[in-house]
Amino acid sequence: MWKFKEKYSDQMERANGTRALLARMLKSSLVCTLVCLLCSAQSVGQQLVFSQPLTARWQYATADTINFTPATFAGQVYLPLAAGRLVALRAADGQLLWQTDLGGEISAAAEADERGVYIATETITQDGAQTYYRATGALRALSGKSGVTFWMRTLPRPFSSALIANATTLFGGTTDGRVYAISKTNGEVKWQAQYTAPFASQPVLHNGRLYLGSEDGALLVLDEQRGNILWRYQTRGPLRGPVAIANQLVLFGSADGYVYALDDATGRLRWRARTGAGVQAVAATNEGLVVASLDNFVYLLSYRHGQRIWKRQLAGRIAAQPLTSTDSALFVPLGGDACVVLALRDGKTVNTLEVGPDGNTSASPIVAADVLLITTRHGLLAFAVPTTSAQQP
Repeated sequence: MWKFKEKYSDQMERANGTRALLARMLKSSLVCTLVCLLCSAQSVGQQLVFSQPLTARWQYATADTINFTPATFAGQVYLPLAAGRLVALRAADGQLLWQTDLGGEISAAAEADERGVYIATETITQDGAQTYYRATGALRALSGKSGVTFWMRTLPRPFSSALIANATTLFGGTTDGRVYAISKTNGEVKWQAQYTAPFASQPVLHNGRLYLGSEDGALLVLDEQRGNILWRYQTRGPLRGPVAIANQLVLFGSADGYVYALDDATGRLRWRARTGAGVQAVAATNEGLVVASLDNFVYLLSYRHGQRIWKRQLAGRIAAQPLTSTDSALFVPLGGDACVVLALRDGKTVNTLEVGPDGNTSASPIVAADVLLITTRHGLLAFAVPTTSAQQP
């Protein structure tokens, strides 16, 4: 009997010790969770919310802006201009840091990181025609501090889709239907894949996959490391904008007027939703999928079956990618004098940002150093939260 009690007592002590250990681990886990939540809350609080009052902070005036979205990194913005010019500005105050003439014309939106700026150009003859008898494309890596060229890679045809990058590699599609993966270090081609149609879309990287739309209406999904096509889906119109990935779905718009939702693993169609015109801009939000159609309407669709939650008309066509914040989305209607901010919950207008007469372009707005940057026909315009001194009479 004593041995039984002793054995039972030992088991109870071990059980109590285990419960104490689990209690300490749970307490530690809760503390870590609270810390993470606090850090997350602070991060959200530091984001620029477009529904709040924003005022013009500075402007870089030029008549040479083009319809390519600027690149930004570490408080600097790199603005592409006509005739192959690239200028580097300080995002906080618009101070010009350097400028360079790349030669030719800029052919795709740039990328930037801690190594530098990556910019694609094309060679054009004096009469404006492309030269097909020789290589016409080039990709350069420039110093972010000075604009000095680190390396240059010549390509048979120019990049015509935006560039995108991971830690080591640049990706993009060209006018002759090739997809390239190029080393950031020295410009060497890691792999290339040949397709039958040119590209003019914005690629997306996600979970080791490259998503890229073609001019013949196909969405290609390639392995990021090797370049082999994992699956493709065919639509009836060119694909120009980036895909959005949410709820295990790949979501995108086509010039055929439909929004598509595909299974991310297999590429099978889950649903599609019709709009009044071509679609090249979608964005994933907590409220649903934001869709900007060339019928001048903005839609919010549910992820489940693509049902319309709300629909709002704007003053002009929307070709630029919408920029979303926690509670709202910013749109740049073409030919307009202002950018419009709609609430994600109900689509009502909660803010407008004046950019000047006929100032909007199809370049997408971006945020850098707590400043909203909008490319207009009159230059680059920066908006920010008013300072205390600016609010005083």
